[in-house]
Amino acid sequence: MTTTPTPLGRRQELQGRFTPVPDEIDAVDLPVEGALPPELTGRYLRNGPNPLPGEEAAHLFTGHGMLHGVRLREGRAEWYRNRWVRTGALEGRPFISESGVDLTAVPANTHVIEHGGRLFALVENGLPYEVDGDLGTIGPCDFGGRLTTAMTAHPKTDPVTGDLHFFGYSPFPPFVTYHRLSADGHDLVSREVAVAEPTMMHDFAITAEHVVWLDLPLTFQWERLESGVPFGWDDAYGARLGVMRQDDPTCAVTWFDVDPCYVFHVGGACTDEQGRVVVDGARYAPADVALMWDTPVPTDPAAAAAATGRARMHRWVLDPRDGSVAETSLEDRGVEFPTIDESLVGRPSRWRYAVADRGVGGEKAGAIVKVDADGTLTPHELGPDVAAGEAVFVPSEAPDRAEDDGWLITITTRRDGTASQLLVLDATDVAGAPVAAVTLPRGVPSGFHGSWIPDGM
Repeated sequence: MTTTPTPLGRRQELQGRFTPVPDEIDAVDLPVEGALPPELTGRYLRNGPNPLPGEEAAHLFTGHGMLHGVRLREGRAEWYRNRWVRTGALEGRPFISESGVDLTAVPANTHVIEHGGRLFALVENGLPYEVDGDLGTIGPCDFGGRLTTAMTAHPKTDPVTGDLHFFGYSPFPPFVTYHRLSADGHDLVSREVAVAEPTMMHDFAITAEHVVWLDLPLTFQWERLESGVPFGWDDAYGARLGVMRQDDPTCAVTWFDVDPCYVFHVGGACTDEQGRVVVDGARYAPADVALMWDTPVPTDPAAAAAATGRARMHRWVLDPRDGSVAETSLEDRGVEFPTIDESLVGRPSRWRYAVADRGVGGEKAGAIVKVDADGTLTPHELGPDVAAGEAVFVPSEAPDRAEDDGWLITITTRRDGTASQLLVLDATDVAGAPVAAVTLPRGVPSGFHGSWIPDGM
């Protein structure tokens, strides 16, 4: 049986909360409801696609990158501003990096991170673009010509070493290349990771000892190139997770076959006391891929009837000693954009935070959710008219703080696109009233990923 796909992100969907903004603005002294914690001194930055006025975008994923930023200090919301990332694609001119990578069509629209004292706007099909603290574009970066592949939008910073782990994928061999950049941004180690075909590897994971690869059946398909995202489900490709030790750049990858699925975003990973690799992520079953992606997926009638088109929190336990895999669904409510306390990346952690856009019954119900390690979910419900963006955890400065002692920061947008807030929640009491809500001067289109950049970084 083949399900009927519902296209994701076509031009008709760039309305309501996805409506692009037409210009760049600045606003100061933003209204605040509640009280912003004085510890929140820094900038919240978020990236997302935003076509130019009058410009068509073939897919929700393909608009030019636009950064939205809010500056918090001493309990005040000092400013909001938004800026396009000024890539070669936006400025309509060829842009070849020092290492020879063609950046002309790269939108840099997915994430924004800090590393080595520099800010980078990221997209998975090109090099990073460096930006400054006021969101102005400095230009593309290939780390002195050492980076010769694209860079994932989901790099992982090891909280102990400060090294940045990332990869690039390509429709041409080598299909996947692993990179490890030193904390100061000067030394880069690279190696190929062998996979059978070019796949859409959007995310990956690290533990203190391992790198974990997601080799899943959304593969590059030339006939889909004009769709904007040339990847489609390949039922014959199979699905597997790979475990690679960090301490030997030449070591082999151990692969584990898993049930067919797709994962855009990993929610955390660690190596447990038995040496098993534990990975949490937002998992789409094949029938859910059919509903959320512009491609048919063969599936049985029962699976198609149960499909929601949404991901659910899922856990894989991979045992390198005997090659066994255990899979567990953690929660039935559809979620996406899982995050954790970044000081625990690759280490055991109890809490995940995520975004829900529907209730268990499928009704519109925007929420930020807190997921315990056992799968218990606690929501901060926003109601049917408001959608939340990714929630970034900011730790408190309390000594010996609990893992969830801190705040969650997100941009919420009304579904009609008319208004947005920067919402601050107490991570220890997610279901409670917001700590603070900053009224933004415009409706900010729902976007992708962001970071909290504290002062001094």
